This record gives sequence, C-alpha cells and structure tokens, in this order.
Amino acid sequence: MKKGRILTVFAISLVVAFVFSTPALARPEFFAIATGGTGGTYYPLGGVLAQALSKNVPKVIVTAQSGNASVANCNLIKEHEIESAFVQNNVAFAAYKGRAQFKGNPIQNIRGIASLYPETIQIVARADAGVKTTDDMKGKRLVPGDRGSGAEVDCKSILKSHGLNYKDFKSVDWLSFSGASQRLKDKQADLAFITAGWPTASITELATQTGVNLVSIKEDHVKKLIKMFPFYSKIVIPANTYPGVGKDTTTITTMAQWIVDEKVSEKTVYLLTKALWEGGSATMANAHAKGKEVTLETALNGMAIPLHPGAEKYYREKGVLK
Repeated sequence: MKKGRILTVFAISLVVAFVFSTPALARPEFFAIATGGTGGTYYPLGGVLAQALSKNVPKVIVTAQSGNASVANCNLIKEHEIESAFVQNNVAFAAYKGRAQFKGNPIQNIRGIASLYPETIQIVARADAGVKTTDDMKGKRLVPGDRGSGAEVDCKSILKSHGLNYKDFKSVDWLSFSGASQRLKDKQADLAFITAGWPTASITELATQTGVNLVSIKEDHVKKLIKMFPFYSKIVIPANTYPGVGKDTTTITTMAQWIVDEKVSEKTVYLLTKALWEGGSATMANAHAKGKEVTLETALNGMAIPLHPGAEKYYREKGVLK
C-alpha cells in the first residue's frame, strides 16, 4: 500500500474514532416548549423560561413556541411533535385519564415536570352588557375561548354547574385571548372566558380602552363547581387589578403545569428541572407578576399525572418528594 493511502486510511480512522467517542451531549440538543396565544400568560413566561434554560443547561437549546392552548398542546405531545408544553392541570389530568374531550383517546405519554402558578378563570364582559355575575350570562353573545382550549373546558364546566349549554346563548364564537378582546372592543360579543394568571395583558389592554366588568361567580355556584370538579378552588381577584374594575371578583382557579413527553431522556429533564428551580424561576419572577408565584414549595400542587423520572429524581434530592 502506498504511503499516501496509508496516511489517508489512518486519518479516516482517527475521525471515526473521534466521532464515536464524542459524548452525546457534546452535540446540541433542541428542546421546545409549546405555550399559548400572545395575549395570555403562557407566552411571555415561556419565552423567559426558554432563555434562562438555554443559558444554564449546557448543550441544550430551548425555544418557546406560540401554541393553541392546553388541549392542543397535549395533542402535540401525543404525536411527539413537541417536547414539552404549558397546560392547565385539569386538562392534563383529563388527557392522561382519557376523560372529557379525550374520552376514549387517552394521552399516556405525558409526564409532569412542575406546577407553576395558579391560573384564574376570568370572565370578562363589556360594561354595557349587563353581566355582573354568572347568573346574568344567559342569552348573551359568548366567546368561550379557542376550540378545545383550557378556557373552553373551564367555560363548559361553569355552564354545566349553572344548568346551561351553548344553545342558551345568542351567539358563540371560538377565539383566542386577543381575538376575544378585539370582538369585545368592536361590540360584537358581550362576554369572554379567559383562563390565565392575572393580570393578563389582553384584559389590561381591553379595560384601558373599553369599559369592562369582571364577572363574579356567586358563592353557591362556587361550592357546586368544586364539588363537581375537585381540581378547581376558589380565588378572589382583588379590586383595581384592572383599570376601572374597582371591586373584588370571586371566581375559580386551576394550576398551570409544565408537562413533557415521556420519551425525553431522564438526564435532560433532570437538568431542565434543576435549572428551573436554580435560576429559572427567579428570572420568571423578575419578568412577570405571575412569575413570583412559581415556587419550589408549590411545584407538585395539583400534579395529578405521573412525574417524569428526571423531575422525580430532582425532587427527591431536594426533599420535596419523599
């Protein structure tokens, strides 16, 4: 064999040996978070978290993508089209168990990373629509949220507890947070359901430009709702949270959760969970009011689906999970 060919074979052997000896994490891993519409809370918090995780987890590039809310996000994970997502805990539970809109079609590859913050069901009505409590809703023009969204799930729950359905309304239009806000501004709708941490950007903007009411749920209906759907709890939105809304508003809340495809490696999820609680949550707190409610102490609140082994490992190390 000629000397040149010997050197070439030797060089190729060195390259092959180098490639196969390079650790997997030496090559960048891409990891995405499906959030929600741009007018809600998922979108800004997801973007902040993605930046913090990319900075603090070596060789993992995290991105946040605008999504179509909880139900759609669960379906993305089912089809392995995205690695993780923000969803409501009641939707995650229904998806895993194959209940409600997932009846007969459970999504059993979803796993939990963390509960993040309470998500409040906010019913917003034009001030001139005559809707002060949920008893005043019947016959109005309704926006229940996007089709299949967590907001629509909450709307249906509240309607059911009041003995109502969509047929009891003058019109029903399925729209995102920002679309609902525009429809109210244009006087083409009377009330809309928005499930998000407060203050919510789209409601603040709407309240600034158009007179609105936050619609209260009366105490007897709150008790009935919690009995029917135990993943809800009562919450009061303080007066002056939004411009022109000078009274406390009684409503219900769920938890926003970060879920992940079970196929993501234990090592990656462990590192992401660690980065969430060792820097990421502080960054979220500095960026958004709801970020202040993202705490390790409440990381497992409302977690009704199995944890991912990577997240479980971290919580056991920290004593959060015994």
